[in-house]
Amino acid sequence: VFGYYLEVSRANLHLVPEDYIRKQTLVNAERFITADLKEYESRVLGAEEARGQLEWQLFKEVRQQVGAQSRRIKMVAEAVATLDVLAALAEVASQYQYTCPQLQEAAGLLIRQGRHPVIERHLPAGAFVPNDIRVDNTAQVLIITGPNMAGKSTILRQVALTSLMAQLG
Repeated sequence: VFGYYLEVSRANLHLVPEDYIRKQTLVNAERFITADLKEYESRVLGAEEARGQLEWQLFKEVRQQVGAQSRRIKMVAEAVATLDVLAALAEVASQYQYTCPQLQEAAGLLIRQGRHPVIERHLPAGAFVPNDIRVDNTAQVLIITGPNMAGKSTILRQVALTSLMAQLG
């Protein structure tokens, strides 16, 4: 706030050289500046201002260069994102032994040994019982009955998630 100065206690004021310039008086001391100290302060403040200007100029140049390459950067980002998604899906498929779906033109749905991808993770290994589901022209409507907590909603969600995962491949 006060810049650069030399602070001298009251007891040592008699030792202050003649070329020191009084800057501020305090209760127990006085603050002085010198021509060299003033020049140093100007250099420091000038350097800070020059640094700020150079930093702003460099920022504008980088921004302009990035803007000029924005189409390429976007294409690379999209390619990396696609690669990331595909690698994550491949890792999960390998880790949990998912199989590649066989899609057909015929109407209907056939899931063999289907597993709920979320519930299976929260049960001990081997505790989840895989389910078969078949919906086709002969069985377009299924009535799923059973007591509360028997898994009716779970099987519906499992079919939905399995269908979505099949569409992902």
